[in-house]
Amino acid sequence: MTAPAQTRSSADLIRAEEPVLAHNYHPLPVVVSRAEGAWVEDVEGRRYLDMLAGYSALNFGHRHPALIEAAHAQLDRLTLTSRAFHNDKLAGFAERLAALTGLDMVLPMNTGAEAVESGIKVARKWAYEVKGVPADQATIVVAADNFHGRTTTIVSFSTDETARQGFGPFTPGFRIVPYNDLAALEAAIDETTAAVLLEPIQGEAGVLIPDQGYLAGVRELTSRKGCLFIADEIQSGLGRTGRTLAVEHESVVPDLLLLGKALGGGIVPVSAVVARREVLGVLRPGEHGSTFGGNPLAAAVGMAVVELLETGEFQRRAAELGVVLRGGLSALLGKGVLGFRARGLWAGVDIDPAVGTGREISERLMREGVLVKDTHGSTIRLAPPLTITAEELTEALGALEKVLG
Repeated sequence: MTAPAQTRSSADLIRAEEPVLAHNYHPLPVVVSRAEGAWVEDVEGRRYLDMLAGYSALNFGHRHPALIEAAHAQLDRLTLTSRAFHNDKLAGFAERLAALTGLDMVLPMNTGAEAVESGIKVARKWAYEVKGVPADQATIVVAADNFHGRTTTIVSFSTDETARQGFGPFTPGFRIVPYNDLAALEAAIDETTAAVLLEPIQGEAGVLIPDQGYLAGVRELTSRKGCLFIADEIQSGLGRTGRTLAVEHESVVPDLLLLGKALGGGIVPVSAVVARREVLGVLRPGEHGSTFGGNPLAAAVGMAVVELLETGEFQRRAAELGVVLRGGLSALLGKGVLGFRARGLWAGVDIDPAVGTGREISERLMREGVLVKDTHGSTIRLAPPLTITAEELTEALGALEKVLG
């Protein structure tokens, strides 16, 4: 990458944001202007290794050639029709995505939060029409420390007070149980339960991986109790953990699958609810919709993403490079790292608070040319593009070792 012509410095651009942008984020002081593969470049031409990958939205790296080609080709033909009409890309995208996930039907949306909201609506509709739950009494069981988005309904069942404070009144109909606790989950399910909604791996909470057998237990329990299992794979899915889906580590097939982030290839927002036909089939015209959901540009990019995953290359890369990641983090245990959790190319790393907070470690890494993001307390998240090389990954781990010293 060559440095772009730029008349304003990073500091000037950051100051310019202050009076005009809502302060809903606390970004690192990096102003990115170009990117390719696993690398980004700021307005002064400094390069950084991206170890966050847009919270898994950039699983295939920045500007993957196949995805850029698909977007360019579609931009020259057709971008938007709305669902008032058919378009020539949507059916193929839906067919291939359903086949990739082992399910039957697709409801295309735009953002991850929209997919979660849509999944909630579908589960409630199914509960009333199929299960026979009395009107307006359906409940959904969720896990503590979850992150499913930030809409009013979704923060209603968050346990993060920062996400909730000042945004009530909240939407009823949710029961919160501890994550990774099958007994608590079973106790919360009754005849009103429409679904259990879970992240197979809790990303925002610090990449929390449940005990082996937990997801299979959730599947068995929901089947036995006559309610749906909704797996939110918006961060964990599409190759991140070394499988197409994180639930595949326990050979589990949910009733509804929520996808987003990487489904848009880092180019456009694309999300989807993918489900069994008898579940998603409860929707009828006029009951749910989206102007941009399933638009031709999104479908073309989404199809290209599915084609990349169909080869299995990226799942294998995540699994193989995950060994490098775990090995490098294991070598840092007791050297500023208290512990970590990792699956595939995804890790939550607990830093000794005596060494620094998660934010401080992120800022130190930024100065070493590596970009990560903190989560709660002294935990940082590592989620590099699946296109990263072993050498680049080792370079990032070396930078982490340096800033911990």
